[in-house]
Amino acid sequence: MRAQDSATADTPIAVPTQPRSTAHTDPAALPRDTADVDPASPPRDTTGARPASLPHRSGTLQAALGVTAFSLTFPATAWGLEGFGPWSLVTVRSLLAAVIAGGCLLALRVPLPARRHWAGLAVVAAGVVLGFPLLTTLALETATTSHAAVVVGLLPLTTALFSALRTGARPSRTFWIAALSGAAAVIAFTVQQSGGALTSADAYLFGALLVCAAGYTEGGRLARVMPGWQVIGWALVLCLPLSVPGALVALAYEPVQLTAHSVAGLLWVAAGSQFLGLVVWYRGMAAIGIPKASQLQLAQPLLTLVWSVLLLGEHLTPAAPLTAAAVLVCIAVTQRARG
Repeated sequence: MRAQDSATADTPIAVPTQPRSTAHTDPAALPRDTADVDPASPPRDTTGARPASLPHRSGTLQAALGVTAFSLTFPATAWGLEGFGPWSLVTVRSLLAAVIAGGCLLALRVPLPARRHWAGLAVVAAGVVLGFPLLTTLALETATTSHAAVVVGLLPLTTALFSALRTGARPSRTFWIAALSGAAAVIAFTVQQSGGALTSADAYLFGALLVCAAGYTEGGRLARVMPGWQVIGWALVLCLPLSVPGALVALAYEPVQLTAHSVAGLLWVAAGSQFLGLVVWYRGMAAIGIPKASQLQLAQPLLTLVWSVLLLGEHLTPAAPLTAAAVLVCIAVTQRARG
């Protein structure tokens, strides 16, 4: 006998019941944003909205902290490059983050993922742990952080496109118009900044968009069946057979100069950007849902522009904030259209 059946039995006290259509909803029929969040996400009411509560406000704060952590990645990478070569910075970053993540997984006695998930974890590792950090680090050897921030500001759109292809979703015409408009704005900016032709740094940045979008898409799929921090944790551990020898070889061939900036930059991209930022980001997503968390991420490119001025002393051209604002508008339109 189901709980709802006993609740409606004859009784001297009138007990309000919940409609069967909402009391026994098939998980597969839930809205997309409900299915995407961690199972720890608070339940919705019958209108589809989550109740305003302390956990909800805490989730918003955690997601905002994750966005702030990500916005510091490029300035921290620029600091790291003051004392490390690009290959050393990327491999040591991955190694340190894997040590932190592996320690957490061991301390909490997290079991190994099922065999069917390892292929997806490999995609996350290739895109988020190795590909994106390496390509953006190589780009930042010649490009400014403000330039890179504007180009990579297209990442939410690129991820949405990959997600549509991966899941077979069919976004609306408005979505595609906004996505293409954002891409056109970024391409126009990069061509204007490079004097009419794309540079090697731009090629690295556009490559980083593709591999990171693939990693985010696969990670989002895996986050439906395991906590998000475990997704990035196991992806980092999976890279250890490459990051350990890679770090040893890179450190042997690339000169290292330990300075306050280079050490601080390395520690931040390893602990802050690569692991801790993702932990609070996924926890925030679980509490407030993917759509609201994505809206917070719209501020990331503009935050990076601010950090590039405050921490690196860069001077922004008028095109940088204007292009970033245009991309944010396009992303906002896609967020509304694809729902």
